[in-house]
Amino acid sequence: MTPSTWLLFVTISLLTAFSPGPAILLAITNAVTSGPRKTLLGSSMGSMAGLFCVSAAAMAGLGTLLHTSAWLFAALKAAGAVYLVYLGFRQWTRQGSMFDAPLATDAGAAKTQAALARQGFLVSLTNPKSILFFTALFPQFLHLDASMLPQFFALTSVFAACALLSHVVYVLLAGRLQGWFGTPQRARLFNRVCGGAFGLLGLGLLRLKNPA
Repeated sequence: MTPSTWLLFVTISLLTAFSPGPAILLAITNAVTSGPRKTLLGSSMGSMAGLFCVSAAAMAGLGTLLHTSAWLFAALKAAGAVYLVYLGFRQWTRQGSMFDAPLATDAGAAKTQAALARQGFLVSLTNPKSILFFTALFPQFLHLDASMLPQFFALTSVFAACALLSHVVYVLLAGRLQGWFGTPQRARLFNRVCGGAFGLLGLGLLRLKNPA
């Protein structure tokens, strides 16, 4: 791949990774409730693993199958929507203020790192838009006369690195802005906004149409 082609792929990956979505929203909320370090080592790493699985599935032909199989596309779309709405409901109905204490540390976090990783993994894995993105993007940068496995790892690693960078930026930003949400009213507003955003993202998935 030429340097100009690599630059184009990295640019597209960065723009996509920094666009707000379920994984970014999850990273922000977990950074507030469980601490930046545990979030990056938990939900963010889980999200990266999910991206590799989605990319591998797209490379293996699942993306093409989703284009042609209406029931499989609908099932995966519904699973992702239900999970996001569930996360939104939990965030919306959270009792008390998560901003009463300083930013959580690993010792004081309620969720385990494994639970955060599983949550991030499921958010990435159950999003059909991710599979469609990899299916539409990767073929434009693949060389059919070369081995597919090295290209898969190279392209997916670049995209995962861009996604991880976006998580780091958003997580650090969440820590800096925590003081602004120091009152119960603002904390409640944060819970409602994040919960509503999760719900809207889930409902938005239901409107995603199979391009076949």
